[in-house]
Amino acid sequence: MRGSIKEIRKKRCYAIEFKRELVRLFEQGKFSVLQLNKLYGVSSQLIYLWVYKYSQFNEKGYRIIE
Repeated sequence: MRGSIKEIRKKRCYAIEFKRELVRLFEQGKFSVLQLNKLYGVSSQLIYLWVYKYSQFNEKGYRIIE
């Protein structure tokens, strides 16, 4: 019986406002990606994805490197 038990993964959905708020905090230099990761419990890979997607600097052709 134990062989048929599967682990259930929870997929979290974040609001666009929340994503943009984290990107804004990162762009202002208040927090690093690692600090945002620890404060909000969001993976750093996901934060970098949001920075790439929602950053104001991305629209101007700049690349943000931490």
